[in-house]
Amino acid sequence: MSLIRQMALLLVAVVLLALLGSVSANLMAARATLATQLSVKNADNATALALALSQHKGDATAMELLMAAQFDTGHYRRIRLVPPQGGAPSFLRESEVQRSQAPAWFETLLPIDAPPGQAQVSDGWRALGTLELESQSAYAYNALWSGALHAAGLLLGVGLAAGLVGAWGVGALRRPLAAMVGQAQALQDGRFVTVDVPRTPELKALAGAMNAMVKRLRGVFESQAQQVEALRQQAERDALTGVSNRRLFVSRLSAALGGERGRAGGALVMVRVLQLEQLNRRAGREAADLVLRAVAQALLAYEQRIDGGFAGRLNGADFALYLPAAGVAPDTAQALLQGLRAVLGALDSHAGICVGSAELGALQEAGQALAAVDDALAQAEAEGPFQWAHRADASASAQPRSEAEWRRAIQEALAEGRAALAHYPVVSRRGPVLHLECPLRLRLAPDAAPEPASQWLSHALRSRLGPALDLRALDLALAELASDPTPRSVNLALDSLATAGFVADVRARLQVAPAQVRQRLWLELPERALQEHAALVQDAARQWGELGAQVGVEHAGGASAELGRLYELGLRFVKIDRRHVDGVASDGDVLQFASSLVTLLRGMGLMVIAEGVSRPDDLAALWELGFDGATGPVVTLPG
Repeated sequence: MSLIRQMALLLVAVVLLALLGSVSANLMAARATLATQLSVKNADNATALALALSQHKGDATAMELLMAAQFDTGHYRRIRLVPPQGGAPSFLRESEVQRSQAPAWFETLLPIDAPPGQAQVSDGWRALGTLELESQSAYAYNALWSGALHAAGLLLGVGLAAGLVGAWGVGALRRPLAAMVGQAQALQDGRFVTVDVPRTPELKALAGAMNAMVKRLRGVFESQAQQVEALRQQAERDALTGVSNRRLFVSRLSAALGGERGRAGGALVMVRVLQLEQLNRRAGREAADLVLRAVAQALLAYEQRIDGGFAGRLNGADFALYLPAAGVAPDTAQALLQGLRAVLGALDSHAGICVGSAELGALQEAGQALAAVDDALAQAEAEGPFQWAHRADASASAQPRSEAEWRRAIQEALAEGRAALAHYPVVSRRGPVLHLECPLRLRLAPDAAPEPASQWLSHALRSRLGPALDLRALDLALAELASDPTPRSVNLALDSLATAGFVADVRARLQVAPAQVRQRLWLELPERALQEHAALVQDAARQWGELGAQVGVEHAGGASAELGRLYELGLRFVKIDRRHVDGVASDGDVLQFASSLVTLLRGMGLMVIAEGVSRPDDLAALWELGFDGATGPVVTLPG
């Protein structure tokens, strides 16, 4: 039983006891008063009648007439005259007990016992007998019952007023208590919220202590997030130039080319600083570093402007830039060449670069892509400083090319039911499957094979078909869960989350699904949603989580500073992108970053899962670090 309910019941009990005590005391006093008055009436009437009878000097007839007249007019229960020698009374008149307005239980509970009045009747010194007179008690009961009703009504009104005041007081206490209970539950859920400090001294001290603890924990997590971000920069960024190091660049390139939601095609541009060693010896290390930084800054400008583009330093003299769109590599390469010619000429007249570019087309391996652009770079280097060579995509595609054709093909695939889910296991350290990742596949033609999202997702997003695709994936997952107990995971696009009504559409589908089905559903949001739509993420996590779905973030780790805010959003799990765990077994910086990341997220009560694990030694290292789950090429279904 809750504390508030106990307080309310205690208040009701106290009011009832006070009411009953007051009414009981009032009735007992009134009964005693009425009994006394009835006794005095009996005694006075008996004395007065005895004096009147004594005046008749023993005339039996006159005395009988007087007593009969008194009985008929005085509301008496009994009048009798007993001779001095005792025996049968010389006069006796009595009547039935009159019924009062009070109920029988009331008369039984509060009897009014008044003794009969007695007086001596005499003729001078000669005793004529003893007169006994007893009045009817019905009138006393009527007065007592009437008084009881009035007292009960008055005290009930007072009790109701006291109850209202007590309810207001309990309510005033309940609000800060409820706020602190909500704060404690939020802590249990991994969210750190503060509450208003109440005026009640005891609650004020408790609320102040809770708020101080929340702020301290928030500061700890934010500090840890900053440390994790620093470790990420150390593990993934080139210390001199700030661009991605080779490991991270190759990992991101592999994900972009071959990932389930990667981008088909794209282009690669590579820049080489010529004769770096001679430049270092001739002009000094600081001058060489300025040249390298200038090249890196030029590439970072494209990374910051182009959604999905990224740059990296492959070795001492080579830099690379990935462009997610096809057909723009030549213009980009020439713009880089011209811009860097002017910048490097101002730094060192002998500094030079060459540029190679390649359209990647249908390539899905990072090694093949790097080999293609390296071939172009070798040709440019052979021609001399500030030269450029390009490798065009020789592959042809039978897929539709215009956006209108893409939109029509995707819409027809949805309308004709040519959509299905792929299944990739996510396992825990002890082996059981946590869930199956279920990316959507489309057959863009009736006789075509299912194609991953990397082939059509970018076109679908440009055609604003993302919400329809995500809702179809959700419907397929719920249908599978109805017949298969293995949990399913569906990833939802950022554009879908930002679409008006999408959160409500997902909630509506969850509401009509059986509870045991929606409790086995995992919903994944991209990490970018934490930066761009944190309020939407929080609202979605609340609405979907209330219905039993597990809501989390995928491809995380790139915005480590944002991970420090996860305690506010009500999420349940975080999936770390492959580029942050690739090589964890052999690279000390990656190991340290992953270890700090796990410590931060596990401290918030979140489940931590590694994505894209491709080597057994990496998987073993991740288990040792405390990861809860993993997926990737090295992970297979048990049994």
